Amino acid sequence: MKKLIQLTIFVLLATSSLVQGQSEVVDNIKTAMKSGSSKELSKYFSQNVDVTIDGDIQPFSKTQAEYELRDFFKNHVPDNFTIIHQGASKGGLHFAIGQYISKSDTFRIFFRIKGSEGKYLIHEITIDKE
Repeated sequence: MKKLIQLTIFVLLATSSLVQGQSEVVDNIKTAMKSGSSKELSKYFSQNVDVTIDGDIQPFSKTQAEYELRDFFKNHVPDNFTIIHQGASKGGLHFAIGQYISKSDTFRIFFRIKGSEGKYLIHEITIDKE
């Protein structure tokens, strides 16, 4: 019985830690998007990131993805960014959906986030003009 209680406590702590880690990454993504900082956002990129802007999907290295987002921020300076929805699929795929507002345009942005070795990293970013 004591082993079962210890195992239950361990699982609860591990699960709590994973949820907190995902939430922290989403909060950091939100901050980077609001400030238009591709450098700050790239801290949460995996080594390879699929970036889709208005239907054009491109696989990029972490560095190339940062440059692509820097150009996006330069062309669409942020006024605001809010997270509309976040969650996880049954298969454990984490995601966040946000609304990015610039001076002249509004975009829906989807982030696919994978957990690996206790870290959550962005593997996919999709940007669609609303």
